[in-house]
Amino acid sequence: MTAPSSPNGSGSPASRRRTFAIISHPDAGKTTLTEKLLLFGGAIQLAGEVRAKQGRRQTSSDWMAIERQRGISVVTSVMTFEYGGCVFNLLDTPGHEDFSEDTYRTLTAVDSAIMVIDGAKGVEDRTRKLVEVCRLRDIPIITFVNKMDRESRDPFELMDDVEKALALDTVPMTWPIGVGREFAGTYDLVHNHVRRIDRDEEPIKVNGPEAAIFDEMLPVGTEAWRESALLAKEGAKPFDLDAYREGHMTPVYFGSALRTFGVQDLIDALIAYAPAPRAQVAETRTVLADEAKMSGFVFKIQANMDPNHRDRIAFLRVCSGKLARGMKAKLVRTGKPMPLNAPQFFFAKDRQLAEEAYAGDIVGIPNHGTLRIGDTLTDGEDIVFKGVPSFAPEQLRRVKLKDAMKAKKLREALQQMGEEGVVQLFVPHDGSPAIVGVVGALQLDVLKERLAAEYTLPVDFDPCQFSVCRWITSDDPAKLNAFVESHGSSMARDLDGAPVYMASSAFSLRYEEERAPGITFSAIKDYQRAAA
Repeated sequence: MTAPSSPNGSGSPASRRRTFAIISHPDAGKTTLTEKLLLFGGAIQLAGEVRAKQGRRQTSSDWMAIERQRGISVVTSVMTFEYGGCVFNLLDTPGHEDFSEDTYRTLTAVDSAIMVIDGAKGVEDRTRKLVEVCRLRDIPIITFVNKMDRESRDPFELMDDVEKALALDTVPMTWPIGVGREFAGTYDLVHNHVRRIDRDEEPIKVNGPEAAIFDEMLPVGTEAWRESALLAKEGAKPFDLDAYREGHMTPVYFGSALRTFGVQDLIDALIAYAPAPRAQVAETRTVLADEAKMSGFVFKIQANMDPNHRDRIAFLRVCSGKLARGMKAKLVRTGKPMPLNAPQFFFAKDRQLAEEAYAGDIVGIPNHGTLRIGDTLTDGEDIVFKGVPSFAPEQLRRVKLKDAMKAKKLREALQQMGEEGVVQLFVPHDGSPAIVGVVGALQLDVLKERLAAEYTLPVDFDPCQFSVCRWITSDDPAKLNAFVESHGSSMARDLDGAPVYMASSAFSLRYEEERAPGITFSAIKDYQRAAA
């Protein structure tokens, strides 16, 4: 991998950036598609496999041990590469719902998304939830219907599924020529050309669905296919760039990521249609990408990417201006300057120094706990970007340490894991052992493995008497303090020191809410600017 160069020719550096995420239900082929996009971008020479056999190359974006063992993505990987005159920042998000917070934070940092759908299954639950998050931020979505070389549903049925389940207008941009064993390629409805799956060559120009090449590619059912292709070409709504960029319309492409087919169409679509870095909303104003002064926000923390150096990387989305290596940026939360001596571009766990980065780029900032999720860095302006909240966990557990002599080490490790966002950490007021909060059990597996591998801390988890928690606030500080003091055994503090009320059940929580006028119980906590 090489660091992206400063773009040449017409257009600003920011206008050539495409920062996007890939979203899908687990097993739809997201990580495989990521590999193939990187292959097209020249970032890798050999694509890995999601479930690589022993001795083969592992998937580039899945670098943690538990990911390689289970064949799933559990953390966001950031990969930067150049192709077709553009600089791509690809964020491969966790597919499993237990890591939904990491995915949500990632989606605050992108300008567009590719939605991968299994051609046999259509829209699945996890996809629905991810699209809801995209809709909250008006993130435009390109749809890739994957696995067309396997038995799949009718293309019209799949598009209808997207429209009904996701409330998105669909526009077919390519059309599959056969499905399953008969899948022979795609017909580009916009440019009137054909790509053959059995030939690695330039697309073949045709004059429409009546072209003779389709008889050769699809010997059986050709006339029925021609009717469907003509209906897709002339009966569908025309593609509207504004509607797509506003998040109302999705262009649809068909292919097979495993066979690296349809990937060229996707990357070309990102260049042609996906937005360059968009304006970002801050507390006091909207920041435009082409502003001269640098600004950016931290959306992710990753510790121990290099276990030999116990490093800690903050992933920063550059929102405006130019970030230059060696510059001093203002950490708005503390008001203090922070030298950016070694900003880095990433290719999964591999990295290279970033001499300069522009709006839309994702850079890693090495630090020793100074930066945390939601922080804003600027050229000096006192602004804070919005949109990186925390969500109340769905499961609470106590961490049981097998070696009591390592209690201090465990506290430090849990602090780092909490700051990284692996779990949420709550410290009870009564001095009892820390409580970790997660969305699902797989997060606990990741925490257990990482504590053992990175900190040599074997742990187990005990049930907790609490099952639900909420952040509490009040306009009256005296009322808040009185509530905290009177509920000491049910109170904890999060990493920022914010008060958290713990309840044994949803019923118990509702009971306390009714008996505490003036106290607000919230399942979502916004970034706290004043936290130290």
